[in-house]
Amino acid sequence: MQMPVHIVATLGFVENTKGEILLVKTRRDGHWVFPGGQVEVGENLIDGIIREVKEESGIDVKVSHLVGVFSNTATYEGHSGVKVVPTKVMFDFVCEPIGGKLTTSDETSDSRWVNKEEVLDMVLAPSQRTRYQAYLNYNGNVQYMDYITRPEFELKSEKKI
Repeated sequence: MQMPVHIVATLGFVENTKGEILLVKTRRDGHWVFPGGQVEVGENLIDGIIREVKEESGIDVKVSHLVGVFSNTATYEGHSGVKVVPTKVMFDFVCEPIGGKLTTSDETSDSRWVNKEEVLDMVLAPSQRTRYQAYLNYNGNVQYMDYITRPEFELKSEKKI
């Protein structure tokens, strides 16, 4: 049996005191998304989300709590000598802004605060919309979901844990 290789990623639902959510627009495809990305080698999850939010938006955050764990079990092209990455495991955190100034990066062309009610008008990816709904429905229990995004989004299972 070949040892599995996974991508580990984090996503931040950053909410300010006005109840607005931080969104960033990716340069890759021009879509609005929540800030986040892959955890780097030797980096823990908390440091990873703090770094990703800062890099993509310019905003400094403090992590409040975990709201979801997600497995994307579609296969993806690998890197660093790995041909296929079988699963992407993602951890979604609620974060509070503590400083910084909105900016862009090599990965983002725009960043802005958006009213909670308008977020779904801008975020179009089914996986991100599903995860945002889990954030809105958070009641103290962490949401776990298993889905695929290719060839199209399909939610395979969900459970509160």
